[in-house]
Amino acid sequence: MRYSLYIGRFQPFHDGHEWCVRQMLDEGKKVCIAIMDIHDYDPENNPYPTEEVRKMVIQRFYGEVNVGDIEVVEIPAIESVNYGRDVGYEINELIPPKDIEQISATKIRNLK
Repeated sequence: MRYSLYIGRFQPFHDGHEWCVRQMLDEGKKVCIAIMDIHDYDPENNPYPTEEVRKMVIQRFYGEVNVGDIEVVEIPAIESVNYGRDVGYEINELIPPKDIEQISATKIRNLK
Protein backbone atom coordinates (compact mmCIF):
# COMPACT_ATOMS: atom_id res chain seq x y z
CA MET A 1 0.00 0.00 0.00
CA ARG A 2 1.15 3.54 -0.72
CA TYR A 3 1.47 6.33 1.81
CA SER A 4 0.22 9.91 1.84
CA LEU A 5 3.20 12.19 2.43
CA TYR A 6 2.98 15.01 4.96
CA ILE A 7 6.05 17.29 5.07
CA GLY A 8 6.87 19.88 7.71
CA ARG A 9 9.26 21.28 10.29
CA PHE A 10 6.68 20.69 13.04
CA GLN A 11 8.18 23.22 15.46
CA PRO A 12 6.29 21.92 17.49
CA PHE A 13 3.96 19.20 16.22
CA HIS A 14 0.61 20.64 17.30
CA ASP A 15 -3.15 20.00 17.14
CA GLY A 16 -3.36 21.41 13.61
CA HIS A 17 -0.75 18.96 12.35
CA GLU A 18 -2.53 16.15 14.14
CA TRP A 19 -5.82 17.18 12.51
CA CYS A 20 -4.23 16.90 9.05
CA VAL A 21 -2.80 13.46 9.77
CA ARG A 22 -6.11 12.22 11.17
CA GLN A 23 -7.93 13.41 8.03
CA MET A 24 -5.74 11.13 5.96
CA LEU A 25 -6.05 8.24 8.43
CA ASP A 26 -9.85 8.67 8.51
CA GLU A 27 -9.87 8.23 4.73
CA GLY A 28 -8.16 4.87 5.21
CA LYS A 29 -4.77 6.14 4.08
CA LYS A 30 -1.40 5.34 5.57
CA VAL A 31 0.63 8.46 6.35
CA CYS A 32 4.35 9.15 6.00
CA ILE A 33 5.24 12.13 8.17
CA ALA A 34 8.45 13.63 6.81
CA ILE A 35 10.23 15.85 9.32
CA MET A 36 12.56 18.33 7.66
CA ASP A 37 15.91 18.31 9.41
CA ILE A 38 16.64 21.98 9.97
CA HIS A 39 20.32 21.78 10.96
CA ASP A 40 20.48 25.28 12.40
CA TYR A 41 19.33 25.48 16.01
CA ASP A 42 17.32 28.68 16.36
CA PRO A 43 15.46 29.06 19.66
CA GLU A 44 12.94 31.38 18.04
CA ASN A 45 12.07 29.48 14.85
CA ASN A 46 13.54 25.98 15.19
CA PRO A 47 13.86 25.17 18.89
CA TYR A 48 13.19 21.43 18.58
CA PRO A 49 15.77 18.99 17.20
CA THR A 50 14.48 16.48 14.66
CA GLU A 51 14.61 13.59 17.14
CA GLU A 52 12.49 15.54 19.65
CA VAL A 53 9.92 16.27 16.92
CA ARG A 54 9.87 12.56 16.06
CA LYS A 55 9.06 11.77 19.70
CA MET A 56 6.27 14.40 19.71
CA VAL A 57 4.69 12.78 16.66
CA ILE A 58 4.92 9.26 18.03
CA GLN A 59 3.47 10.32 21.40
CA ARG A 60 0.45 11.91 19.67
CA PHE A 61 -0.60 8.64 18.08
CA TYR A 62 0.86 6.05 20.46
CA GLY A 63 -1.62 3.29 21.25
CA GLU A 64 -4.27 4.67 18.88
CA VAL A 65 -2.92 3.94 15.42
CA ASN A 66 -2.05 0.53 14.03
CA VAL A 67 1.63 -0.16 13.53
CA GLY A 68 2.49 0.66 9.93
CA ASP A 69 -0.32 3.18 9.43
CA ILE A 70 2.12 5.99 10.22
CA GLU A 71 5.77 6.13 9.23
CA VAL A 72 7.93 8.96 10.54
CA VAL A 73 11.02 9.78 8.49
CA GLU A 74 13.66 12.49 8.46
CA ILE A 75 14.33 14.40 5.25
CA PRO A 76 16.69 17.27 4.45
CA ALA A 77 15.37 20.83 4.44
CA ILE A 78 13.09 21.16 1.41
CA GLU A 79 13.06 24.21 -0.82
CA SER A 80 10.17 23.08 -3.04
CA VAL A 81 8.01 20.10 -3.91
CA ASN A 82 7.94 19.32 -7.63
CA TYR A 83 6.62 16.70 -9.96
CA GLY A 84 6.61 16.14 -13.70
CA ARG A 85 3.89 14.44 -15.63
CA ASP A 86 1.15 12.32 -14.09
CA VAL A 87 3.21 9.86 -12.07
CA GLY A 88 0.42 8.12 -10.19
CA TYR A 89 -0.16 10.23 -7.10
CA GLU A 90 -2.27 13.20 -6.12
CA ILE A 91 -1.32 16.51 -4.58
CA ASN A 92 -3.96 17.47 -2.02
CA GLU A 93 -4.53 20.50 0.15
CA LEU A 94 -6.14 19.80 3.52
CA ILE A 95 -8.34 22.72 4.50
CA PRO A 96 -8.98 22.67 8.26
CA PRO A 97 -11.95 24.23 10.05
CA LYS A 98 -11.42 27.76 11.42
CA ASP A 99 -10.57 26.62 14.98
CA ILE A 100 -7.80 24.36 13.67
CA GLU A 101 -6.66 26.82 11.00
CA GLN A 102 -5.89 29.38 13.72
CA ILE A 103 -3.33 27.14 15.42
CA SER A 104 0.15 28.50 14.85
CA ALA A 105 3.46 26.92 15.81
CA THR A 106 4.95 30.42 15.97
CA LYS A 107 2.34 31.46 18.55
CA ILE A 108 2.96 28.25 20.51
CA ARG A 109 6.73 28.88 20.53
CA ASN A 110 6.17 32.48 21.66
CA LEU A 111 4.18 31.30 24.70
CA LYS A 112 7.31 29.71 26.16
